[in-house]
Amino acid sequence: MSKSKLVRPHGGGELKPLMLSGAALAGEKKRAETLKKINISSRETGDLLMMGCGAFTPLEGFMTKADWKGVCDEFKMANGLFWPIPITVSTDDEAVKEGDEIALVDSDNGEMVATMKVTEKYTIDKAYECKKVFTTDDMEHPGVQKVMAQGKYNLAGPVKVLTEGGFPEEFGDLYGTPAETRAIFEKNGWKRIAALQLRNPMHRSHEFLAKIAVEVMDGVIIHQLLGKLKAGDIPADVRVAAINALVDNYFVKGTVVTKGYPMEMRYAGPREALLHGVFRQNYGCSHLIVGRDHAGVGDYYGPFDAQKIFDQIPEGSLELQPLNIDWTFHCFKCGGMASMRTCPHGKADRLLLSGTMVRKTLSEGGQLPPEFSRPEVVAILQKYYQGLEEKVEVKLHGAATGDVKK
Repeated sequence: MSKSKLVRPHGGGELKPLMLSGAALAGEKKRAETLKKINISSRETGDLLMMGCGAFTPLEGFMTKADWKGVCDEFKMANGLFWPIPITVSTDDEAVKEGDEIALVDSDNGEMVATMKVTEKYTIDKAYECKKVFTTDDMEHPGVQKVMAQGKYNLAGPVKVLTEGGFPEEFGDLYGTPAETRAIFEKNGWKRIAALQLRNPMHRSHEFLAKIAVEVMDGVIIHQLLGKLKAGDIPADVRVAAINALVDNYFVKGTVVTKGYPMEMRYAGPREALLHGVFRQNYGCSHLIVGRDHAGVGDYYGPFDAQKIFDQIPEGSLELQPLNIDWTFHCFKCGGMASMRTCPHGKADRLLLSGTMVRKTLSEGGQLPPEFSRPEVVAILQKYYQGLEEKVEVKLHGAATGDVKK
């Protein structure tokens, strides 16, 4: 068997998927029924699913206090492994103690996600974590809200994952594990692969980023977040349809792979860009496309802070490298897509593109200019927003006639 030409999984070893299978899975599920149940948040469930599929290789479970402190302060765990964001689980249950075996249950749907051996129970300064990870403890920040809502205690210890969270059933072939994407890249003969992170439908700016990467890489993986989003973001199924329409009509066949992963967004900007780098390396990617305001929200981060942070971490932290691309837009004088590095014209000639603008324009019944998004994508998004308007009208009509159930 020939040696792989792909980047190694994070930590330099083999992939470490923590999802059980076969008889081991059946046995552990049966045992889990006898254990103390601890409810966990959607974010914690997403992290478990990432451990389960091997995307968080080489983690074996949730972090200790020493890991938490090291990651917050120095981007590294107690064993020296580079890691940019704490991966923790919490509870308010006073009865849980070190040495306990527990079952972790998704509080949203009641599904048992994993079993865990508690090796440490500890408290943290949540505001401190927020300032380190998000650069703010402002409660308007969606990531800060999640951390501040955590339980009183963090629990550390190894886990055994019992489910894929329904993602393969809901998304079919779009859902992919690191082992599966690596197999695809190997089959394609790719060595240099860039990942394009997406939580929004793919517009002309995203298309431009991907096509720049197609020119200089062996291939590109359009890697969509399938986990929970903040209020106002476009749902995954609508985004998937829009991306498929664009890829099918505007990319050369065989140059891109579209896949999704189960993590929940943290909106941590620069730190999250690093986390994206960690798990994209596990998926087999040599590069991560980092454009304007990668993984950002609001005005908490500078437009290119996520590019700069890759130069601030210790050398050798990742085998994956950033593929930095400047602010992109449509220039009317250039007659097409351009970037700050390629376009000499002024602001008056540029149409700046953003997901926020799409949501605002379409939710208000406006029209997107063709320079912003392909017509196939616009049609899908218009249908989605029209459906939202119809639901609101039905609800308002029901309230007016007294038909709304309390």
